[in-house]
Amino acid sequence: MSLLAELSAAITGGGIEVVDLTAPLTSSTPILQLPEPFANTIPFRLEEISRYDERGPRWYWNDIHTGEHTGTHFDAPVHWLSGKDGLDVSQAPLSTLVAPAVVLDASAKAQGNPDFLLSVDDVREWESEHGALPAGAWLLYRSGWDVHSNDQDEFLNADASGSHTPGVSPECAKWLAEETPIAGLGVETVGTDAGQAPGLDPAFPCHELLLGAGKFGLTQLRNLANLPATGAMLVISPLPIVGGSGSPARVFALVERGA
Repeated sequence: MSLLAELSAAITGGGIEVVDLTAPLTSSTPILQLPEPFANTIPFRLEEISRYDERGPRWYWNDIHTGEHTGTHFDAPVHWLSGKDGLDVSQAPLSTLVAPAVVLDASAKAQGNPDFLLSVDDVREWESEHGALPAGAWLLYRSGWDVHSNDQDEFLNADASGSHTPGVSPECAKWLAEETPIAGLGVETVGTDAGQAPGLDPAFPCHELLLGAGKFGLTQLRNLANLPATGAMLVISPLPIVGGSGSPARVFALVERGA
C-alpha cells in the first residue's frame, strides 16, 4: 500500500482524526479594532448575486467582502514594515502550509490574567518535557482565549487603556524569531500579539520580529485543546492573493489517535 493510500485508510478508519481549527466566517466574526487615526478592516459580508431567481434561476452565489486579516487568517511577512521585502501570501512555501505543529498550553497561566505574556522560560519549560521546537514546525500557543471567540466585546476585551488579551513578551518574540527554527506562530486571539502590544518595546513584537524574520502567523484558531503537544500535522489553506499581506484561511490538523 502506498503512503497516500495508508493515509487515506487511516483517515477513513479513524486512526487519524481531522481537527478543524477554524472559526466560522460570518458578519459577526470578531475583527481587530485599531484606535484613531488608524484605518480598520471591514467586517465579513456576503452580497447575494442570485438565489434561484430571475437573476439566476438554477444557481445561488455571492460576492464576498472581507479584509485579508478577518477571522482565522494567515499573516505573511509583507504584512509588517519589518518584513516588507519578504514573501506575500501567494508566495508562502507549501512546506509552511503543510507542516508539523506543536502545542504549548499556557491556558492555566493565562486564566484570570488577560494580559498574560508568554516568556522564554515558558517555552523552555515546554521543551524540557517535549524536546526542542522542531525545524519548520508551527508553534501553536494555547491561551484558552478561544472560549470568547463568539462575541466581539468579550474577544477584544477592551477598556479605556486598550485591549486585554494574552500574547507573547518582546523577549520571547525575539527569541522565537532569531533563535528557534519554527516556521510560524499560531494563536487563539484576534492577532498574534497581545492586546497591550502597542505599549510594549518594540510595539507589536510578534509582528515586528517574527514577520521581520520571514516567519508567518496564524490567528483566531480554535480547538487547540484537542491537539497533542507534539505529533500533529497542520494544513493551512489561505487564498493565494498575489501581493496580499494575508488571507482568511481554513486551518485543520491531522492527529493520530490510539497510538
